[in-house]
Amino acid sequence: MNLTHLLALIIYFSMGTVIAYVSRRMGVKSASDYYVAGGRMGAILAAGTYAATTYSAFMMVGLVGLTYQTGVGAFGFELVYLVSTVTILSTVGFKIWKLARIGKWISPSQMIGDLYGSKTLAVTVAALYLFAMIPYTVAQIQGLGVVFQVSGLEYVHGVILGASIIVLWIVLAGIWSVASTDLYQGILMLVGGLIFLSWTASTLTQGADVSRVFETLGSQGFLGLTSFWSVQVFLAYTIPWVFFAITNPQVVSRLYVHRDVHAYKRSVVLFSAYGFMYTVIAISIGLFARMLAIGGLIPADLPRDSVTPILLKQMTPALSAIVSVSIMAAAISTANSIILSVSSSIFKDILNREEKSLRAAFTINLVLTLIASGLAILRLGYIVDLSVLTSVLLLPLAPVTLLGVWRHGKLSRVSGTAAVVAILVGAGIGVYGFLSYGAAKTFTMSYLSLPISAWILISSTAILLLGVLVDEFKRKGEK
Repeated sequence: MNLTHLLALIIYFSMGTVIAYVSRRMGVKSASDYYVAGGRMGAILAAGTYAATTYSAFMMVGLVGLTYQTGVGAFGFELVYLVSTVTILSTVGFKIWKLARIGKWISPSQMIGDLYGSKTLAVTVAALYLFAMIPYTVAQIQGLGVVFQVSGLEYVHGVILGASIIVLWIVLAGIWSVASTDLYQGILMLVGGLIFLSWTASTLTQGADVSRVFETLGSQGFLGLTSFWSVQVFLAYTIPWVFFAITNPQVVSRLYVHRDVHAYKRSVVLFSAYGFMYTVIAISIGLFARMLAIGGLIPADLPRDSVTPILLKQMTPALSAIVSVSIMAAAISTANSIILSVSSSIFKDILNREEKSLRAAFTINLVLTLIASGLAILRLGYIVDLSVLTSVLLLPLAPVTLLGVWRHGKLSRVSGTAAVVAILVGAGIGVYGFLSYGAAKTFTMSYLSLPISAWILISSTAILLLGVLVDEFKRKGEK
């Protein structure tokens, strides 16, 4: 392994572990403390953990490559996500935070079950999380293995080391250690991104005629919407991310942690600023990479996920080490947050453990990490494919959550049953598409000019509305 990379990794791991250990002083005496900080978290820490959890290694690897291949249209896709997330956080998210303080929720599946008064629904949601999120976690750990390979480490050793960091930082103090290291990693991600951007910009200005490259870039359509971004493809990419803030458990659970109204509102502002900066950085790197390709400094036909590794190999060891560590940080922050949130659902809604059973929480986290890292070592192709569909499989939770929050306290058992059916049908459509056509084709395919994500939303919403109508009919009949 490159000595510079090894030194950077040791510093990263050591500082993170110290930060995670120090966070134990916040006190973890119950499951509520362990999973959602007992609702005692301040704005900066809450914003940091939300940002680092939301923005995974996809940004500096996937989004950079997507922009390199498809142009500035990728910025529109990612900007739609950011605007919709901030909108949800400012409206529905705030209502969820207030309800969480009353319901004392520690898991998103518990929240949905309580909104509908249905234990069966809570278990269904928890099972969906387990099915949909574990492949996504595995993909994050596999990404760690690949990035470690750039540093000269064996893939398997990278997976083991990454998994060890994940489980250690979770076990030390639960959400407190995860949030503290998330803030630390979020800063690393931003610094690494800025260094990456500066290097690509300086390399471009040294090796090519910038004005001519920009002209060529524009003439080839990379500064507008390329043929890749058809209406159907744009909808396929954006619909799952529009509802990301209320479908993915690792971010939904972050809505429960704020200590007061001021902390909540300030954290939304801080996240908005961070998200916009990080998005602009990733998109700019992707465009600069395409400029480098036009200038003949890197290949013009690189696979999407190969762009960042190729650029990292051309950097000096010191810069490459910093950027690589920042990408590792993005993957680790997302992976440990997912494991913690899925663990909370298993703890509360499947095993139905008591608040004081922290040993059970530790065990669940360890088992989930071992399963994810074991699957990552096996490098099963369908795991990577299935992780592509994670956001699509979780889409039925969008109307279920929105309806539950909107009609809180007015939903009967019929609505709860309809919600279960809506989730099973919506996720079933996604699984059927995966088995029939494969993940990539299912994600972008359209039927009657609408992508599968839109049909999942339509079908699950229709089933839910039918349940509400039956509720209203029964209520009027009883009068």
